[in-house]
Amino acid sequence: MPAQQKKVIFCIAGVLSFSCALSIIAAIGTQLWVKGTTLCKTGALLVNATGPELEKFIGEIQYGLFYGERVRQCGLGGRPFRFSFFPDLLKIIPASIHVSVILFCTVLIVFALVGAGFFMYNAFGNPYETLHGPVGLYLWSFISCSCGCIIMILFSSEVKIHHLSEKIANYKEGSFIFKTHSEQFENSFWIILVCSLLHFLNVLLIRLAGFECPFSKSKDSETATGAVDLMY
Repeated sequence: MPAQQKKVIFCIAGVLSFSCALSIIAAIGTQLWVKGTTLCKTGALLVNATGPELEKFIGEIQYGLFYGERVRQCGLGGRPFRFSFFPDLLKIIPASIHVSVILFCTVLIVFALVGAGFFMYNAFGNPYETLHGPVGLYLWSFISCSCGCIIMILFSSEVKIHHLSEKIANYKEGSFIFKTHSEQFENSFWIILVCSLLHFLNVLLIRLAGFECPFSKSKDSETATGAVDLMY
């Protein structure tokens, strides 16, 4: 492939990596990761609410990685609350999973920025055949893509398996019990998926530029070496 086309491909990949880093930074700072509704089960059972009456006992909840807000509905009108994960909710949520999500987000940002820098270096500089060159580009893209997948798996398990919304809704509620009525992942969560796909796209762009994956190359060389040994 001509050098000019390689330069264009690496520039595109660098811009994609840098855009991913900025998007994730913005996503971490928002509370648009999960949005849903919670049912005041205790209040609904006391009055045997059904149909339209049940709406008086359904409140809203929305949160991100650091803070969120909810509207508490128990039949007497909505009462808005704001909450913070640190340090308020650490004792009731799966803290190890939640902290891991934040750590992997940080790692993803770092490697996305590193990848963007090395893509630009390969486009305009003279990289060596080490981590500065194609090997490093494959490595940074693979790590970034993997981190994105890990973030989605961990956060999904925290929300769905560990019932994060219910834990938040029942925080300091005393005799009232709240159940999750509905919940869905919001924009910031899906940004992680998009960024993971873009880093995978970067791997394809590296291959398009004419650089084979070093792992597959090493396997091929081992096979060839073994074949030569058999001949002797």
